[in-house]
Amino acid sequence: MARIHIIATGGTIAMAHDDKAGGSVISLSGAEFLQRLLSQAGEGLPEITSEEYGPLPSSHFTIKHLWGLRQRVAEVLGNPSERNLFSPRKRVSEAREVDGVVITHGTDSLEETAYLLDLTVPGDKPMVVTGAMRVASQPGYEGIANLLAAVRVAASSEARGLGALVVMNDEIHAARDVTKMHTQGLDTFQSPFAGPLGRVEAERVDITRRLERDTLACPRLEPSVYLFKLAVGMDAKLLRQVVALGARGVVIETFGGGRVPPWWLEAIEQALAQGVAVAVTTRCPSGPLYDPYRYVGAYHDLVRAGCLLAHGLNGQKARLRLMAALGTAKDVQELQRLF
Repeated sequence: MARIHIIATGGTIAMAHDDKAGGSVISLSGAEFLQRLLSQAGEGLPEITSEEYGPLPSSHFTIKHLWGLRQRVAEVLGNPSERNLFSPRKRVSEAREVDGVVITHGTDSLEETAYLLDLTVPGDKPMVVTGAMRVASQPGYEGIANLLAAVRVAASSEARGLGALVVMNDEIHAARDVTKMHTQGLDTFQSPFAGPLGRVEAERVDITRRLERDTLACPRLEPSVYLFKLAVGMDAKLLRQVVALGARGVVIETFGGGRVPPWWLEAIEQALAQGVAVAVTTRCPSGPLYDPYRYVGAYHDLVRAGCLLAHGLNGQKARLRLMAALGTAKDVQELQRLF
């Protein structure tokens, strides 16, 4: 029988209305998740253990907290060299092998946690991140259904080797591709460029598409990396200011397939000349970085200047990849290779 470990980190899935607070607050512990799951799902589940990490709304996560969660996941999955920065209330017994991990998480930064796990935690054991859009006291609360689907994916042989996955609304998404598309909808997590990897159909896990993952042997994240999104007529003062304040890296969500105004190109070239890594992606929900144009600030100028190209990654994931690459690379050449 497979053994799955749940790490409960907080978020909407753990919230319920509290009269004293005047709204919803974190109320469900990891042990309560497990109790509800076992009481509602009946027989046929794998062996399940649980612990808490945090817990917090995911909009409150810091880089230190996120990295500590990453280390805890790696440790649970069987890498004893990983040491958490925090002390969870209840640790899983390292003597009993875990076949997969499920992380319950707030939806605000869920895709970033999933991508960091996918990028930096090696091995073929499934890491499944899930959450909810309704709190536990609302009619139609879907948290336990999502948790059940996530456990089934984590326990399945089909999910091995796929890295970190996001399971919501019975859909299985690759961490690299998935993003939150709607502030309230139950189907908010979608992969607009590639589509889901599969679905959970009752007790069956159906994977219809596989992908190759790449991982970085990353010892730390470089925290001083900033994200900008271009809009029409926007000046480049803030870019120059973060460079002056000592930024190590910058990610820019450009227009279209990789285009910036001429005044942004000038600021980018100055940042690169000062040793700041500049990565570019598109502000569009999907599509590659490329264009055939030869006007100033088009794709060819960004390539010529030496920008790193975040193909297939949105801004928040490109930032994490740059943070990981800067935390790993010893020189510019290695940074370019890793990114």
